[in-house]
Amino acid sequence: MIEEPLDLSAIIIQNPAVNSFAALKKIIAEYATGEVVLLNFDVKPDYRDTPKDWQWQLEGAFMQPPS
Repeated sequence: MIEEPLDLSAIIIQNPAVNSFAALKKIIAEYATGEVVLLNFDVKPDYRDTPKDWQWQLEGAFMQPPS
């Protein structure tokens, strides 16, 4: 298991095809099913549809991955 936090900026850089907040949430959920234990919100996603509560939404996607 990876114990170091994974930076949100690294996820965004590793997934250049992601062009919306909705797509980013899906990617975050995929990371949650792997070995990542901690997620660091080091940047605000710069997408047109990024909501004001973006941190809460990404945390929810990370904590409740799809079954």
